[in-house]
Amino acid sequence: MDAVMLVGGQGTRLRPLTVNTPKPMLPTAGVPFITHQLAQAREAGVDHVILSTAYKPEVFSGHFGDGADLGIRLTYATEDTPMGTGGAIRFVAEHLTGGDFLVFNGDVLSGLDIAALVASHRSAAADVTLYLTEVEDARAFGCVPTDAEGRVSDFLEKMDRPVTNQVNAGCYVMSPAVLDRIPAGRPVSVERETFPELLAAGAHLHGVVDTSYWLDLGTPAAFVRGSCDLVLGRVRSSAVPGPTGERLLLPGAQVAGDAQVTGGTTVGRDAVVGAGAVVAGSVVFDGAVVADGAVVRGSVVGVGARVGAGTVLDGVVVGDGAVIGAGNELVVGARVWPGAVLGDGAVRFSSDRK
Repeated sequence: MDAVMLVGGQGTRLRPLTVNTPKPMLPTAGVPFITHQLAQAREAGVDHVILSTAYKPEVFSGHFGDGADLGIRLTYATEDTPMGTGGAIRFVAEHLTGGDFLVFNGDVLSGLDIAALVASHRSAAADVTLYLTEVEDARAFGCVPTDAEGRVSDFLEKMDRPVTNQVNAGCYVMSPAVLDRIPAGRPVSVERETFPELLAAGAHLHGVVDTSYWLDLGTPAAFVRGSCDLVLGRVRSSAVPGPTGERLLLPGAQVAGDAQVTGGTTVGRDAVVGAGAVVAGSVVFDGAVVADGAVVRGSVVGVGARVGAGTVLDGVVVGDGAVIGAGNELVVGARVWPGAVLGDGAVRFSSDRK
């Protein structure tokens, strides 16, 4: 079975992490995020995935190649201009081999049973089947109500009083005939244009509500949470390169004996956590250094970045190669751009540091 993975976005909400790396390729529990999606798809019977890229496409092909190491065949299709979700699907149509196919948003971590979603699609003889999830507060989302048989009845924009807490969770099964309903050569949103037009034309859109784990990794806090949840085993992935637990140490990682590394933290390859340091619920990328006595909570420390002795980070993003001197304190929302240098004791409090 074919699958299309939409991985063309620039991930602006995740800057500075995405200055050098596309969002779907950010190290998440030790591997690029979409490695978890590719493993999940393979286990559900997908044998061919088309990666629809736009931003830094060479990062994807340079890492995954033809997909042989993952046991899956990969094809790359790169848009010169981003075409939206629908435009990207239409753009890769020539690479599909026929029959029903899957579509994944490249920034959603979930516990979805993909094989069951496909089976439901075929049982319902649907044109499109949407994976739906339930959220506590649907006001920030467009809603997708369904009838008792799971047939989608409407696509509703954000509203103050949502009629349902069911929202689009970013995975679809589509019949090949749907491709003809997506205009070629221009930006198209399947969510705002294609799906409502299909519904208005009498097509059968089926919704499957799955209440297992679901998380959009579009913000730094969500990215950190998703990585930690994978390490903790709260959501399963066969791509996690080690046993689940309080921490994941990648090859070459050095953690002092009295350092505390907990909460699903990943310490990257050749990264260092010094004596007496506390790193909780965080992601420390390859080659980074958390010096003696530093405290890092709910934060990301970029590739080759350095956090000085006694510095405290709480909900902070530190870009690749940045240096934060000793004795600083940065709090939720602070972002230190790649290559930036903060001297010793330069910052004691910040809500948005570039």
